[in-house]
Amino acid sequence: MPVLDIQTATATYPVHIGPGALAHLLPVLNTLSGPNSMAVIVTSPEIDRLWGSAVRDMLPHPTHTLLIPAGEQHKRLATLETLCEQLATLGADRDALLIALGGGVVGDITGFLAAIYMRGLRFLQIPTTLLAQVDSSVGGKTGVNLGAGKNLVGSFHQPVAVLADTNTLSTLPRRELRAGLQESVKSAILGDADLFKYMEGNIDVILAGDPVALAHVVEASIRVKAAIVAEDEFETGVRATLNLGHTLGHAVEAATGYTTLLHGEAIGWGMIAALHLAQTRSAIPTEDAVRIAQLIQRTTSLPPFNATADQLVALTARDKKKRSGVLKFILPTGIGSTEIVRDVTEGELHAAAAFMLAAMLQTLPHATAVPA
Repeated sequence: MPVLDIQTATATYPVHIGPGALAHLLPVLNTLSGPNSMAVIVTSPEIDRLWGSAVRDMLPHPTHTLLIPAGEQHKRLATLETLCEQLATLGADRDALLIALGGGVVGDITGFLAAIYMRGLRFLQIPTTLLAQVDSSVGGKTGVNLGAGKNLVGSFHQPVAVLADTNTLSTLPRRELRAGLQESVKSAILGDADLFKYMEGNIDVILAGDPVALAHVVEASIRVKAAIVAEDEFETGVRATLNLGHTLGHAVEAATGYTTLLHGEAIGWGMIAALHLAQTRSAIPTEDAVRIAQLIQRTTSLPPFNATADQLVALTARDKKKRSGVLKFILPTGIGSTEIVRDVTEGELHAAAAFMLAAMLQTLPHATAVPA
């Protein structure tokens, strides 16, 4: 079973990947330095019913379980405050270990809780969605949303370990599995042409939920992210490329109140918009653009949503990637390469958003149909 070591300026930790990775929980805990006064699992009721008992049965320490509602709309400061009060009631001290059991929302909230409660606790990630396994569980980004935008309140706080057990994906709804693949498509575009080719050639097996194929996708995706995070832990440079598709994708989520689309679906739409912008700037070969558009289309059904181009552009003004009033935008320049640009005009953003909205009204157009 693959074990990848994530190395950053502030932390080094293992990521166990594959069917049965959950069985490594106790050995991982035994490697942690310092006492463990208690273990606190943070999860949703749905995931607790599926996997909570299996995790609790492996824990030798006094264990408590805190439940939070599922869904991006609950990734808010109110949820975080409730969890802080519950930890205080339990008597959790700085030797407590938090365990995030669930998808990206659970992981982001638990990580932020670990970062701020008593000024810092250790936490461990057990991601149970494909999106969390390939992306959000690794790298230490934590946070919650505001009404103004996504992940506007948060911190960098690395986990002590990640157990990405692809067996947990067997209980994942098909829609969530397909949506999670968008983050792997993103990783392939960023820096792994072999992963892109593998997904093109094995998409039916992947979509069928084959645990071995999924383990390959998860491992390759994490390798891309691990290399980027090792170079730039706090997103002062190259780590910004991990936001490919996220500028307008986050705007879509905010415009729809985080209730209409799954995160991966919104990122899929965001990548379509970024691809359009790259083509209008002649920044990407047509052949690569066609393959990217086709793989996005094959990996997930992108649901429609209600928004206007003006509304989406206005929401990008609140994007946390903005520095000194300048919005960094990630353009795909090929299969395996991207570019950070800082000169995207409001008109270009509007045109990209308008193209994305027009694409909802018809079968996703081939990239060759994008006007020059």
